[in-house]
Amino acid sequence: MDTPQVEVSHADGVVRIKLNRPEKKNAFTQAMYTACEQALIAADNDASVSVVIFEGAGDSFSSGNDLNDFLAIENLDESAPPFKFLHTINRVTVPIVAKVNGLAIGIGTTLLLHCDLVYASENATFALPFVKLGLLPEAGSSLLLPRLCGHQRASELLLLGDNFSARQAQQFGFVNAVVAADELDQHVDNVIAKLTSQSRQALRISKQLIKSPQQSVADRISHEAGYFAKALSSDEAKQAIAAKLQKK
Repeated sequence: MDTPQVEVSHADGVVRIKLNRPEKKNAFTQAMYTACEQALIAADNDASVSVVIFEGAGDSFSSGNDLNDFLAIENLDESAPPFKFLHTINRVTVPIVAKVNGLAIGIGTTLLLHCDLVYASENATFALPFVKLGLLPEAGSSLLLPRLCGHQRASELLLLGDNFSARQAQQFGFVNAVVAADELDQHVDNVIAKLTSQSRQALRISKQLIKSPQQSVADRISHEAGYFAKALSSDEAKQAIAAKLQKK
């Protein structure tokens, strides 16, 4: 499902999901959640896709949920569009890159916790104002944030709900790099070029390993070994290794 509020394009192994509601700072509606969910499922099922990019039209990434639309949801359970989207973004194997400018509020911040690489402009502003609205953390943020930046920092972000900058988001661990606004597109394009030059299968399996549940080091070595042996026998790996050896 592609709506005017979400633009989905696919070229050269890259799926771009652009939140396209700039007049509302890309606030999410139910239809937008459904469009994003279906775009993610299609990308994950397409072996030709190397990476998915989330970005926002206009001067913001996303200002959060459209509260009027959100309050209109009849059955706010896990079958509702927001939660279906969140379950989908959590389980897809295709790498996800986020390009963040302007406002990234509420879901505009928490969905970044499910992205693999996040790049923000210097003018990006983040916030998790759930408690301020009498609501609770979502998107697994009550688990993911403490893992990422520690209990006290996560408590500050979730309980106080104050705005924080791109530089702070980088310090907290969920933004990879902060660049000037006029350099953001080129910076992300450079990252995408690197990703699309890699083995798609290796990218996806590596992501699964990074995100898989906690294991002992010994169990993880064994888990990786099975994938590694299979990958080493693939034509893709043999060609890449041969090319590397020829350069020496």
